[in-house]
Amino acid sequence: MGERELAVNTSNTSISSGPNESRWDRAAIRAGASVALVFAVPFSVAARILAGDSTPEGGKATLVILLSLGAAVGFLLGAGVAAWHQERGTPLSHGIVTAAATYIAPQVVLIVVKLARGGDVRWTGVLFTLTVTLSMGVLGGFLGSSMRKRGARPTGRR
Repeated sequence: MGERELAVNTSNTSISSGPNESRWDRAAIRAGASVALVFAVPFSVAARILAGDSTPEGGKATLVILLSLGAAVGFLLGAGVAAWHQERGTPLSHGIVTAAATYIAPQVVLIVVKLARGGDVRWTGVLFTLTVTLSMGVLGGFLGSSMRKRGARPTGRR
């Protein structure tokens, strides 16, 4: 009575089976978010500031693109770390949530500041970048999952 059957896990990851276990491994998301905040957010903010209100041209446009690519790689790394550290057997969702949260939180602040100053927000740009960030979350989830399947395990958790 009240017992749960534990599914066979062939992916070499642990699956929580307790009724009080959360779907999310908060420590893994924190670890991934820390990496993304260090590597992705500075690039993302710099690209947004450099682009400003106008469409950048010439060398400025190239720099904005390079900064944006740096941000994408940072979100990929953060998502990969979260997917690698998670202990719930759901690396993709941990990667996606980590990438999305670390993009959305700073963007909300930047958008509020821009609106408070009377500026216009390019919503299509925000949604496009969110789509790229979510894609990096998926790729990071696959990366973390692949590392776990190959036997690589994080050495310590905070």
